[in-house]
Amino acid sequence: MLSRLSLRSRLLLGTIVLAAIGLVAADVATYSSLRSYLYSRVDNTLNAVHPAVEQTVFATSRRPAPDEQAPPGYCVEVRTLAERTLASRCETAPGEKAEPLPRFPSAVELPALPNAHEGDRIRFLTVGAAKGGGRYRVRASIEGDHANYVLLIAAPLTSEDSTLHRLFLVELLVTLAVLGAMTALGLWIVRLGLRPLRAIEETAKAITAGDLSHRVEIENERTEVGRVGAALNAMLGRIEASDRRLRRFVADASHELRTPLAAVRAYAELFGRGAESRPEDLARSMSGITRETERMSVLVEDLLLLARLDEGRPLARERVQLDALVRDAVDMARALDPDRPLDLADEPVAVLGDRDRLRQIVDNLLSNVRSHTPPAAPAYVRVRREDGRGVVEVGDSGPGLEGEDPDRVFERFYRADASRSRASGGVGLGLSIVAAVARAHGGTVSARAGEGGGAIFRIELPAAD
Repeated sequence: MLSRLSLRSRLLLGTIVLAAIGLVAADVATYSSLRSYLYSRVDNTLNAVHPAVEQTVFATSRRPAPDEQAPPGYCVEVRTLAERTLASRCETAPGEKAEPLPRFPSAVELPALPNAHEGDRIRFLTVGAAKGGGRYRVRASIEGDHANYVLLIAAPLTSEDSTLHRLFLVELLVTLAVLGAMTALGLWIVRLGLRPLRAIEETAKAITAGDLSHRVEIENERTEVGRVGAALNAMLGRIEASDRRLRRFVADASHELRTPLAAVRAYAELFGRGAESRPEDLARSMSGITRETERMSVLVEDLLLLARLDEGRPLARERVQLDALVRDAVDMARALDPDRPLDLADEPVAVLGDRDRLRQIVDNLLSNVRSHTPPAAPAYVRVRREDGRGVVEVGDSGPGLEGEDPDRVFERFYRADASRSRASGGVGLGLSIVAAVARAHGGTVSARAGEGGGAIFRIELPAAD
């Protein structure tokens, strides 16, 4: 049942129920305490009246005198132990309205006290009136020389009942008023407290409609709702940034694929216009188609690798001698670019990781040197161990990174030089792969401008024990 109610309804209902329980408990305690006090006062009055009534009723020979009158405002009845009524009288106090007669009980059970003296066996009880809704407080006691009579003295409870009735009405009205005020106040406080949740709801609806620019307005981040709103805003910021990167990535990938596809289409059209009958045009068409398909294959492979790394797929974990791996990569780079001075300084250091992927990131850094620096520009590679980490640094003497944000060079399809052609600059995924593979190995990658020009790329990987 409660699970079907809204949070606002449950909070308000819980507050009202707890308040109602507290108010009713306080009302019952107050009413019971006052009633006990008033009845105790009447009982004391009956005890005070008892000696005079006893003396009047048992004036002669300690036997009841039926013709004696009761004290004003009281009713008196005398019975035998066999419950036979011997005398019953009521007197109205001067100036008071006559009260209806009490309905004395047909039998009175008094406490059994062996060896009890006169007046020791007493009981107080409340009875109703013979007519109407009045009530009486009755004092019953054993009287007589041989304790063979029951004396009943009754006092009306009109004043006490009126006081209790007024108290009941006051408590009822006050309780209802307090509950009504608490309901209104609680509704206002709950609505005020949950207003940020409504804002979160509206923001979620806007996001569902496709607008990621919406944010939750936070009045106080120290509240629970404020912290939820702050967390949601942070999440939305990351989602929006990821969405922008994804859109840019898709656009760039589409652009990169469109170029070789257009080239393949052009070569195919050349073939269709009769190149098959001209050996030179046929060889040119086939060579161009092969070259562009290889370019597309490299791009697709790079995209698939980045997608796997983004998904967090585990890489192979084996002990790799980093200095030996870098030495092999440098030897291959020297063979591909024999005119470039390439210096290597290494020291033994081992890491745990995927040998092929680690070799790929070193090859990508060296390929970046070939693509972005003049053919005869010197470069160097350093391999060493620092503070429990294997470090690889690749520096060149090319244009460097002046005026550019070094961290942006690791973004996908990013180019520091916007005018660089695709043919000479690659597709812009090499350094992105370097960063992704390094992070997948628990390492870091950074770039900075060299002191004498050029750029320095640094990879740090956890060293193996």
